[in-house]
Amino acid sequence: MAVAARALTLPAVVEELLSEMAAAARDGAPIPDEHLLSLKFVFGSSAVQALDLVDRHSVTLISSPSGRRVYQVLGSSGRTYVCLASCHYCSCPAFAFSVLRKGDSLLCKHLLAVYLSQVMRTCQQLSVSDKQLTDVLLMEKTQEAS
Repeated sequence: MAVAARALTLPAVVEELLSEMAAAARDGAPIPDEHLLSLKFVFGSSAVQALDLVDRHSVTLISSPSGRRVYQVLGSSGRTYVCLASCHYCSCPAFAFSVLRKGDSLLCKHLLAVYLSQVMRTCQQLSVSDKQLTDVLLMEKTQEAS
């Protein structure tokens, strides 16, 4: 999924930063230090945690024949979270509290890891049937209820 093709947009500064990082990654160059410092400035400690998740290849894009796509991120706690990049959503408690309820963060570390793994092209890919994708989403809903 291209950075510029998101249905809902992040603040312009974040979109620009991710676009510049994607351009650097396309050229095969390492991400410039100033981009990493900008990430840290905008996202605080979540940036370092998200980069760690990317380094550990914790992000998987799950796609189905119908074209549906969700991301699973294996969090540092060992729990798996579902992220929907098209609407900037993560199923983790930090997203619900810090992003939705308090509004003091733009993204949680899991969703940032999704965007960074797209930029760095390190996202693992898994193709499943529509039924299997539904089961992934239902399993997440069951975990949230318990």
